[in-house]
Amino acid sequence: MESIINQCVCTYGTHLNKDVIFIQIPNKETLKQELKSLLPFVKWSRTNQKWYILDTNPNRKSLRLPPKLYSGKDILLKLSAINQPHFHRFIEQLRLKAYSENTIKTYTVEFAQWLYALNDFDAALIQQLHLRSYLVYCMKDLKLSENQIHSRMNAMKFFYEKVLNKHDFFIEIPRPKKKNALPKVFSIEEIKSIFNATNNRKHLLILKTAYGLGLRVSEIADLKITDIDSKRMLIHIQNSKGKKDRYVPLPQTLLNELRVYYIEYRPKTYVFENQQHQKLSIRTLQLLFKKAKDKAKINKNIGIHGLRHSYATHLLEYGTDMSVIQKLLGHNHVKTTQVYAKISNTYLHKIINPLDEIYK
Repeated sequence: MESIINQCVCTYGTHLNKDVIFIQIPNKETLKQELKSLLPFVKWSRTNQKWYILDTNPNRKSLRLPPKLYSGKDILLKLSAINQPHFHRFIEQLRLKAYSENTIKTYTVEFAQWLYALNDFDAALIQQLHLRSYLVYCMKDLKLSENQIHSRMNAMKFFYEKVLNKHDFFIEIPRPKKKNALPKVFSIEEIKSIFNATNNRKHLLILKTAYGLGLRVSEIADLKITDIDSKRMLIHIQNSKGKKDRYVPLPQTLLNELRVYYIEYRPKTYVFENQQHQKLSIRTLQLLFKKAKDKAKINKNIGIHGLRHSYATHLLEYGTDMSVIQKLLGHNHVKTTQVYAKISNTYLHKIINPLDEIYK
């Protein structure tokens, strides 16, 4: 792919209200095919007479462009000059502490909104009463969800406590109570329907891996060939959420299919790779799951993470101990895992409904 990389002229812009990378290449059919092979989701803009693709870090990496600053749409240009150094120092501190790219993205977007609201007021001079007033504004006027309020508070807390070293700066500021939402899961029959609706061998194996190992979507993307220990029948999940490792059992049926898949696709580093032998993006995994779910005519509003929730719920229904499920999922606390007891049929199906008793 050196040929196409060397002949691409890339610029940043917006198209259809989204941040994109515009790509110009010589009008040669071979180069067009190389570009489509490198970037399967690239599209042609008639308006701009250029190729374009979403401006994401995986796409930037494919084009060998520098990583983007997660500052939202043109937000950095809107920040006051007095607060721009704070913003850059904030990102620098996140990277020095080796936060994940997803966390950096979330934190920088939320922190930028706070700086934008401050306008020309120096963020370093803010008092607690200003924070309280702003958070009330976020809830009452902006009507942000509880989860987004928590994300914004986490970003602001990181700045004041980890960048400015104002320890316990948030200690007297209450957090909104989160909704106690339950995980959404599929039945065994629905899982089978999704599998049966997936004709592509690689895509089917991805979905079976997600469900059969209870993996997060990022863990599927990061899974390497060397993580598979067929002798011990274990898979090593490395550097997962919270920078933790864990082992999960490898089902025999999955091992058999992985061997057939390896002979056919010959991945080099990651178990699931694109044609350039790069790991698949999270977005690609999400889209192929949605396609399979839609094809199976399942109308539940559940993403690929629902396979992990279903794995945990079905384990519980098959009698697996809660503490074991906790370890398999990589949860820090068993309290996190106990939520699956609330959606399991283990005890619910034993309940005798009084309505049914009336019409016996």
